[in-house]
Amino acid sequence: QVQLVESGGGSVQAGGSLRLSCAATFRYFASMYCLAWFRQAPGKEREGVAVIGRDGRTAYADSVKGRFTISRDNAKNTLYLQMNNLKPEDTAMYYCAAVSLCGELVLTQYSYNYWGQGTQVTVSS
Repeated sequence: QVQLVESGGGSVQAGGSLRLSCAATFRYFASMYCLAWFRQAPGKEREGVAVIGRDGRTAYADSVKGRFTISRDNAKNTLYLQMNNLKPEDTAMYYCAAVSLCGELVLTQYSYNYWGQGTQVTVSS
């Protein structure tokens, strides 16, 4: 099946940067999957952060546009999230997610059927 393992989380001060990685094992070719990052803060719903399609198109939540960049390396089966100018409100558990044979780019958690265990990001003011 599909296995996703996130890494790269940590604690930073506001204005700092982190790069998250998600190492994947796919049943099919990596290029057949849409990949996304979600996050969930304590007491809040899980929200979509960024998604990258099979053709490399990207979409972002308004709250992270201009600060976060999603990318993928299909040869390495790895998804990335570069996070710059981090804010305390970015503090959350970050999850990568995948869905095969996807069409439009969506940031709805129910559209994804494979999930990693998460990596914690904490931003202090």
